[in-house]
Amino acid sequence: MPTDIPLRCACGTIRGTALAVAPGAGNHVVCYCKDCQAFARFLGRPGITDEQGGTAIFQMAPGRVRITAGAEALACVRLADKGLHRWYCRDCKTPLGNTVSARVPFVGLIHSFMDPASDGPAREAALGRPIVHAFPEGATGRLPRFPGDISMPRFFARAARLMLTWLVTGVASPSPFFAGKGAPRSAPQVLTPEQRGAL
Repeated sequence: MPTDIPLRCACGTIRGTALAVAPGAGNHVVCYCKDCQAFARFLGRPGITDEQGGTAIFQMAPGRVRITAGAEALACVRLADKGLHRWYCRDCKTPLGNTVSARVPFVGLIHSFMDPASDGPAREAALGRPIVHAFPEGATGRLPRFPGDISMPRFFARAARLMLTWLVTGVASPSPFFAGKGAPRSAPQVLTPEQRGAL
């Protein structure tokens, strides 16, 4: 059954709601890629990644994410000129989510932004188990086998189907991270190759 999940950064400045969350309404992913790990190091907060460097993410329709308070504290970084827009709270450095652009109907909400008060069995039931542990070759430690994971080609096909559905059903927009003409609500800081390399 779809569930609305409260969203809250660590300091409470940015708040909102993820609407109609359900296992079939998005993709619950744990990502071990080097960029997600670099983003966590950029923010410098504990608890973003697990012991092997994985970040838990729920990919969902942007139009189902509402920012109800603190939008002025949104900050954005791109690890390269054409990298993802990686959003965080300017005040407490809580990671919020990842987006491609205003035209791509996709936001990957990061677990740290989901209100800790909503943590536990209810939230896990809403998200479902992770369907894929992506880019395991980037893990910083030995990973167990995840026999229930789907393959990466199946994962990308599923993501494409979901985005098409979101476009058709009208929940692809508006995105809380982009303004009317597609400009990011906070001008992204684009890291230089040297800055990225240092992470």
